[in-house]
Formats: sequence, C-alpha cells, structure tokens
Amino acid sequence: MRTISTAILGLAVSIGLAGSVEAQSARSDIEAALVTFTKAFNAKDAAAVAAHYTEDAAVLPPDSRRVDGRGKIQQFWQGAIDGGVSDLALEAVEISESGNFAFEVGKFTLKAPGKDDKPVDQAGKYVVIWKKGTDGAWQLYRDIWNADPATQQ
Repeated sequence: MRTISTAILGLAVSIGLAGSVEAQSARSDIEAALVTFTKAFNAKDAAAVAAHYTEDAAVLPPDSRRVDGRGKIQQFWQGAIDGGVSDLALEAVEISESGNFAFEVGKFTLKAPGKDDKPVDQAGKYVVIWKKGTDGAWQLYRDIWNADPATQQ
C-alpha cells in the first residue's frame, strides 16, 4: 500500500513539475516574442508586428472598433506608427498557460503625439491571449489594452 501511495505521490509531483516546465516554456517564448514585437514596432515595421498575430487574431484598442485579421491588424499598427507612436516598451507581469493558450497581463510605455505634436510619455496595461500554432510557436490571438490616467506634472 505504501508503494502505491509513493507512486501516486511521485506521479502527482511529476505532473506538477511538467506543468511548471510548460509554463516556464510559454513564459520564455512569450517574453522573447515581446522583444521581437517591440523591436519591429520601434523599427516602424508594421508587417513584422502583424506577423506576431494569428491569421484570425483580433485587437481591441481603447475607444476604437475591434480590428479582425492579420491584414487589418497590420494596417492598424501602420496607422499608429504613421501617427507618431514610438518608443514602445512591453513588460509581462503575469503569464499562465492552459493547453494551446497562454494568458498574459502586462504593462507598456510609449511616446505618442501630444499638444503641438510634441511626444508625450504614456503608460498603460494590457491583457493578451496567445495561441500556440501547430508549429509550436506562440502567436497573439486577442489583444486589448488601455492607458493609465495621466499623471500631474
């Protein structure tokens, strides 16, 4: 009986550790994707930014309509780049994985045109759902964000 209990405990620990390894794998892959996403955006390469999304992805920008599909998402990001948004920085705060999906909560900073088109620092938070493709690569599936309240200066 003791051998069976030990075996069950060992199996439970193994399954738990496998889950931790998978979550760590998703975290490292997603953090690497954030680096390449940010580099592409700051290089003003909307096509490379859009390549991080699944074909059936959607972005849900604040105060705007939902944008569906990689092609439309590329146009959306090109508009942001052409509109003067720059110096994007992303930081994953939480990442959890469930099967072929991962859920990320993070924060961002960027510069956006303010009064007289002078760049203004902005900060905010986001939630994204990542989807693992058949090739094992994580891609953005749903993307929503909003800005933090402006600080008094």
